[in-house]
Amino acid sequence: MLHVKLAYTFTRSAGMRVQLDNPLFDILSAIHASGSVGQAATRLQLSYRHVWGELKRWEAALEAELIVWERGKRARLTPFGEKLLFAEQRAKMRVFPQVENLVAEMEREFALAFDPEVHVIPMFASHDLALSRLKEFMARDAGLHLDLQFRGSLECLAALSRGECQLAGFHVSEERAPGSMTQKAFKALLKPGRHKLIAFVGRQQGLMLAPGNPKRVTGVQDLKRAELRFVNREKGSGTRLEIEQLLANAGIAPASVNGFERAEPTHLAVAAAVASNGADVGFGIQAAASAFGLDFLPLMREQYYFVCLKEALEQPAIRKLRELLKRSEWQGLTADLPGYDIDGAGNVLALSRALPWYAFRKPK
Repeated sequence: MLHVKLAYTFTRSAGMRVQLDNPLFDILSAIHASGSVGQAATRLQLSYRHVWGELKRWEAALEAELIVWERGKRARLTPFGEKLLFAEQRAKMRVFPQVENLVAEMEREFALAFDPEVHVIPMFASHDLALSRLKEFMARDAGLHLDLQFRGSLECLAALSRGECQLAGFHVSEERAPGSMTQKAFKALLKPGRHKLIAFVGRQQGLMLAPGNPKRVTGVQDLKRAELRFVNREKGSGTRLEIEQLLANAGIAPASVNGFERAEPTHLAVAAAVASNGADVGFGIQAAASAFGLDFLPLMREQYYFVCLKEALEQPAIRKLRELLKRSEWQGLTADLPGYDIDGAGNVLALSRALPWYAFRKPK
């Protein structure tokens, strides 16, 4: 078996998203996007000679060709090069939550060590593309550090009840009927009078599809088709709960969906699986589909909430967080995320007002 050592640099981009970069995959991605070795070199701010030399060095190390290039024609990756690039993208999407958690741990410790005025909010949250932006915005504008750990929605609420965090982040669909899976899952973890909700963002959830929708998917009913390869989210995530509810509404048994037990940890990992032809359809947020150039079929709007104990609501750090969410500067930072809206961001909501399950009465 061939063994190859790959080294990655660990940085934050201008938008403060964590990045893992490797020179080989930077080159392959740039060629894939531009169709030109020269344009790839320009995009990467490297010389043509350096890029060409790196390609040949890696072809020798991997014992396989990476690009096909003929004078006067677009350069393109070989089938092996395409597989290699998309395999790396899928792997990175899977590890990003763990990387973000590592960054949070390091930043928290350094913040506490160097700045006694910094306030830290320990938070467990379901994965969301806007959270990293909020984390940086808080630190920059208010000296608030969000000690952010990504978990499934249900696990986040359980951790809040155990006192392992001060703030939890979860999302819930607008399917809030009596007896729904959503009601059964969340009602047991949230208690009126004990918990308070803070509005964060609204998001569009739906089916992620290959560009052009070659499989002609029109809705949830198509997931019954045996030839369609589905990619799911992990157990305990709010997104998995939502797709299970959609299947139940459509009368489809999860076991009949090809790939239902194949799970990815984030929306971006699901999108990467579809983009690399590892699956035909996935379920997740529109912004993740857009990040990979996928088609998107919207199925529902959901609301992402922060939740804390009632007594924490007026603590200085939580109060400042609520103020920041209402600022126009924060609202502008989410404008480029497709499918997002920030109606009512920062508003405090009672459980009985936001989630009608607590008003349902059992018949006598």
